[in-house]
Amino acid sequence: MQVDEAATGDVIKRLRRAEGQIRGVIGMLEDGRDCAEVVMQLAAVSRALDRAGFKVIASGLRQCMTADDGEDQSANLERMEKLFMSLA
Repeated sequence: MQVDEAATGDVIKRLRRAEGQIRGVIGMLEDGRDCAEVVMQLAAVSRALDRAGFKVIASGLRQCMTADDGEDQSANLERMEKLFMSLA
């Protein structure tokens, strides 16, 4: 199952933002910034990555729900559920 084209652009944008945030955190650490500030930025990066993952899974779920190729979709839905839980 592939990521929906519409979702791909959004996911890439989120990941690029997270990439910038990670570079920022590295800079903060190199500059000796306050621990609380670093942790807050790490939490923001973590949320951005989680949202990108959820967007990918949501796209897959949409594909499973709309697939009409005669294939049993229960296995795909179980797979999506496992992927979703891996982000929890």
